[in-house]
Amino acid sequence: MLRLSRLLSKRWLSSSKPAGSTAAHYFPHEPKGPHLATDSIPGPKSQALNDELGQVFDNRATYFVSDYTNSVGNYISDADGNQLLDMYCQISSIPLGYSNPELLKAARSDEMANALINRPALACFPSTDYKQILQDGILAAAPPGHNKVWTALSGSDANETAFKAAFMYQAAIKRGSRDFSAEEMASAMENKAPGCSDGVILSFDKGFHGRLFGSLSTTRSKAIHKLDIPAFPWPKAPFPALKYPLSENVQANQAEEQRCLDAFESIIESYPPHTVAAIIVEPVQAEGGDNHASAAFFQGIRDITLKHKVLMIVDEVQTGVGASGKFWAHEHWNLTTPPDMVTFSKKFQAAGFYFHDKNLQPNQPYRQFNTWCGDPSKAIIAKTIYQEVVKHGLVEKTAATGAYLYPQLQAVLDKHPDKVLNLRGENFGTFIAWDFVDAGARNKLLAEMRARGVNVGGCGDVSARLRPTLVFENSHADVFLGALEDSLKAL
Repeated sequence: MLRLSRLLSKRWLSSSKPAGSTAAHYFPHEPKGPHLATDSIPGPKSQALNDELGQVFDNRATYFVSDYTNSVGNYISDADGNQLLDMYCQISSIPLGYSNPELLKAARSDEMANALINRPALACFPSTDYKQILQDGILAAAPPGHNKVWTALSGSDANETAFKAAFMYQAAIKRGSRDFSAEEMASAMENKAPGCSDGVILSFDKGFHGRLFGSLSTTRSKAIHKLDIPAFPWPKAPFPALKYPLSENVQANQAEEQRCLDAFESIIESYPPHTVAAIIVEPVQAEGGDNHASAAFFQGIRDITLKHKVLMIVDEVQTGVGASGKFWAHEHWNLTTPPDMVTFSKKFQAAGFYFHDKNLQPNQPYRQFNTWCGDPSKAIIAKTIYQEVVKHGLVEKTAATGAYLYPQLQAVLDKHPDKVLNLRGENFGTFIAWDFVDAGARNKLLAEMRARGVNVGGCGDVSARLRPTLVFENSHADVFLGALEDSLKAL
């Protein structure tokens, strides 16, 4: 039986939550370090439960079966009673820690009960308080330049509805003031032009935008996501493959980004006007390997989209809500003109897209539509998340924690140049990643970390990524760094 005392390094033991710690405020009984109750993870109870679950549910991607009633703050518990520092957080979806008391309070409120048991078909029967719920939360958090929102059911759905808005917007420009023709109406029912658009959404190599049909056609990260599924013949532009460290590769990276911008514009110019309805891009290509590009590159994208009257969709499903040290990661770019749409989900526990041009709302009802069009209960949670983030300055605190973590992480990784490389995410909050020499070494490291009570996720072919909560602090960083140092030695 492994014991916590065997795992605590001097680095861990010297740690304590700082004065003014938001984690301590929320979670006075949060563990000071991992607790391991079994010799391996997953343990026997977790494996048995997962075997049972597998009889009725596809669970082949399971890390371990979790006990969320025993998970607190930055620590996730499994069915065997192991408590792990969670640096993956449900694939970047836990903003304020497990069992957050303010979210529990919102969940137990009369407002929430009403939203849950009387879930409305929002487009037809919106509730009397939905506008206020949005204004106090999701809209209060709107990216600069945006003042409207369409709420959706998931990140994939957010992107799909943004695509629909883009197609209808461009079609309306081409159609002008005339109404739908009889030919358009009839051909649409046959899935043919002119009623069905010949428009395309341009995405980038290594990008990930979801697993529904339209969003999957823009996803370019791994073949396993796309195999056997019919796809739209939409174009793909190259995304820069930067060299690290950035300070030593300035000219090479500038040339690489210009190469990609030239190719991007060439692809757009190969289509008739308004055929490329929109482009979609992530501030960091998370699932594709945490691939970064400079602010100048993204400004270049914006300039080209404006020049060719192509809409720009920024996919902030994984990067949004504070993890980058800005509430929205694209704020790091300081664009001269805001993107046309910004999609969100994950850490907001709700989904949808922001916009500012009223013409992105179709001029007839039932065109952007489904039964629920989002969920007031999720919007209530998003409202609480936003208010707590602002109340405790969690975006700024995350930026500070990232500034504390990054140089120490660099020092740890520098000791193992034969195993790891390409640390990235400096000055980007805790949205940090690095590469391994191969996938086998990465996967072994993730297993070693879990054996030491720290849960870390992978991405791309050979990368590890950090996706902690917004209440991940210096003391938690010390726990992580100690486990990482020991794990790298064990590789």
